[in-house]
Amino acid sequence: MSAGPIRLSPEARTALCPATAARITGGFWATRRRINAEVSVPQGWDRLAEATVVSRPRAAACEGPGDGRAADGPLRGAEDHLWLEAACWQLAEDGGGTALEELAGRVERLVAAARTEEDRRGPSGRIRTEDRRWPTPVPECGPLLPETELYGAVPLLRAAVAHRRATGESTLLDVAQRYADRIGAVFDAGGDMEPVCGPPGIGTALVELYRETGERRHLELAEYLLDRREKDGLDARWLEDRPGAAGASSRRDRVPVREASEVTGHAVDRLRLLTGVADLAAETGDLGLREALVRLWEDMAATKTHVTGGVAARHGGESFGEAYELPPDRAHAETCAAVASIGFSWRMALLTGDARYSDLIERTLFNAFAAGGSLDGERWSAENPLQARGHSGGGPDGAPDGREPRRAPWARGACCPPRAVRLLASLPYYMASGDAEGLQLHQYASGSYTAGGGAVRVGTAYPWEGRIAVVVDKAPEDADWTLSLRIPHWAREYEVTVGGEPLAVRARDGWLRLRRRWRPGEVVVLSLPLSPRRTRAAARIDAVRGCAAIERGPLVYCLEEADQPDGVRLDDLALHPGAPLSAEHRPGLLGGVTVIATRGVRRAVPPRTWWPYTADCGDGKGAPEVPTDPVPVHLTAIPYYAWANRGDGPMRVWIPG
Repeated sequence: MSAGPIRLSPEARTALCPATAARITGGFWATRRRINAEVSVPQGWDRLAEATVVSRPRAAACEGPGDGRAADGPLRGAEDHLWLEAACWQLAEDGGGTALEELAGRVERLVAAARTEEDRRGPSGRIRTEDRRWPTPVPECGPLLPETELYGAVPLLRAAVAHRRATGESTLLDVAQRYADRIGAVFDAGGDMEPVCGPPGIGTALVELYRETGERRHLELAEYLLDRREKDGLDARWLEDRPGAAGASSRRDRVPVREASEVTGHAVDRLRLLTGVADLAAETGDLGLREALVRLWEDMAATKTHVTGGVAARHGGESFGEAYELPPDRAHAETCAAVASIGFSWRMALLTGDARYSDLIERTLFNAFAAGGSLDGERWSAENPLQARGHSGGGPDGAPDGREPRRAPWARGACCPPRAVRLLASLPYYMASGDAEGLQLHQYASGSYTAGGGAVRVGTAYPWEGRIAVVVDKAPEDADWTLSLRIPHWAREYEVTVGGEPLAVRARDGWLRLRRRWRPGEVVVLSLPLSPRRTRAAARIDAVRGCAAIERGPLVYCLEEADQPDGVRLDDLALHPGAPLSAEHRPGLLGGVTVIATRGVRRAVPPRTWWPYTADCGDGKGAPEVPTDPVPVHLTAIPYYAWANRGDGPMRVWIPG
């Protein structure tokens, strides 16, 4: 069984199963995870306490009697559990040590305090089974029960599962089961029960609780809550009366999942909902849900995802936009949304076996997700735009409060840091999977992976180098076994050898399947091309028409003003048509990165006047008095994830030319 975040039940109907053991030992992600373990996880609890997002009983349990700090608002009692889940995944890998032993003691005290509190009120302090209803409706939710009523349940259930898998102890799991049963008792009354919206993450939390305990009532409750959400929807008359109600248009379901043809609304909430639906489909075999999930993922990937893998075009409502509405400077592209996208795509990869889901995971991991945290593990960003002007000190149009989208330490109400830390702590279990035929490598990171009746070791300097060596350590002795390697969709050419001998086999549907009788110690080497390339957007993406992005392997690149010639503004730059792109690895820059150099031009800028438009004289050059001769410049691009690590400044991914 998998020790990671997803442990399928024996009855699950999926094409693939998560790895039963996984460990990242070197390279890009090992470095990020080491910083996560040494800096972000230990620092997290202190940051939450300083920002007063730790609820009173938990603060008292973990900081000692007399600590009166408490939190208000819907995140109360949630972020501390989010942090706990992340810490447990780290504990599961490290298995001991001073910091983790201290953590285990804090967990024990948290559980002792939480049990008393849960028995009386529940994590949010608002649920009462004796009333068989939710006692504190929120006006903004209209006829629906507010999402915040169940909000505290989601991280509690997830933290309990993580704690059980990390330590083998059941104390917190028992608390979670009692609370899940209390939720079930509230809804068991039926009859005139108010409509329900509920937090979108409740499905995943309940399904994983079922997987861990084997208690089918938790799965049935997840099915019931989805069914209620599908049937109740959002009262159209209430929307008409309150068109400006907070979050109404972005958070509620106008069309049931089974009938929806596009992803809409609040990006993070929608993706968490679809993640839970994917978990349900995996356990129930519901083909209608599966078809809807494929349809909605395709809509998201094809029409509503930035080249970085980021989603959410709009700051208003933190929501998806219309099809192909992907502005680089106004992109919200929240780090939480990247985490949710990865979780959704991973479940779709397991459900279907299709490689394209892991293609999107790779793109999102290395770009939209990796950009969400600073290289030192100290600071985090919510928004991850693809362009920042930065000269006037104002943020992009639509950014809340006019703030520039820069990384900052954990703060009150910061939902992105604990979720990013959690993903990094559990990342090894997104690398590989298995089935009855063998093992599949979805992502390439040095480490060891066990799945599908075999075990392999991977050695690579990916994404800086394209050579990936895979040593087969274990395979069936007297039967054929399949090692499947994902060929990224951007890799037009590639080479593969076994024992130094080239193979002529080609990939099909994104998978290079090597089936044979293996001997322990045999080495497979996959060589992927990492030549820099220009990328163009679909013609319907108006915001970047006439522009190009620079990519190399899975990495999207950007121009940061700090790397360009003095006195040159990014707003005035364009790529030189046909200029070659050259790669150079710089170990001393930004923790060691490969930069891309090319020729560009600084476009002539007319004198500033009160009106920024000029008449077209028919030759496309504007008014005759405007100078048009461009000035050649040398351009240097860095990986997008590394921007804003040397101070704030202008940056852009999409470059004219």
